[in-house]
Amino acid sequence: RQGVMEEARRRLRQFDVGDKFSRLPLPRAAVLLPLMVRGDRLHLLLTVRSMQLRRSPGEVCFPGGKSEATDKDDIDTALREAKEEVGLQPEKVEVVCRLMPGIDKMNYLVTPVVGFIEDTFQVTPNPDEVSEVFVVPLEYFVKPLNYKTFSYKTSSGYSTRIHCFIYDDQEHKRSFKIWGLTAHFALFLALVIFGERPAFEVDYDLDNLFSSSENNFINLYASIYERKKSNL
Repeated sequence: RQGVMEEARRRLRQFDVGDKFSRLPLPRAAVLLPLMVRGDRLHLLLTVRSMQLRRSPGEVCFPGGKSEATDKDDIDTALREAKEEVGLQPEKVEVVCRLMPGIDKMNYLVTPVVGFIEDTFQVTPNPDEVSEVFVVPLEYFVKPLNYKTFSYKTSSGYSTRIHCFIYDDQEHKRSFKIWGLTAHFALFLALVIFGERPAFEVDYDLDNLFSSSENNFINLYASIYERKKSNL
């Protein structure tokens, strides 16, 4: 177990962006990517958004949300939201790094914060925000049994690939659809940790994962910023 975690930590730290993008003039949000070890394999905890929520009800996502004035940084935001949504105490998370951010459809800059949690963590979902919590083996995001992809053009004209994973959960006896930015972050996390080629095409140069992911992000940001400037 310690060996699995140590190797993951080592690889993740090479991809830590810290607060490199925190000064970009976009509204901010952060999500926690909670990793745990079960049976010598890394697993990722995900949530299903409550059907009562206005935005994306019933969709799979990571614990997280918008930054608040009292948050010191993205890590603070991710940990506060995880506590509010699933009852995860901040001191129970070993934060390892912040990975390359994404930009959601509302043009929020979303920073993924990666942290280890104990596999014994007892989830207490806040029913106003979360309807279910489930766990997926991390390797599913590079070797999925049920996967599809489609091309997507953002409102700013940037062309990208949307990944969609269908995961059959034995514990819940049902399937979960993981797609969009959540799938993007889960896939990137798996690519970083395993360092192997996935069973499908990705928009990265896998021999230069850090620089190609940074280039992709900068191109996406530039497309949005150009559009913002032209709207002024």
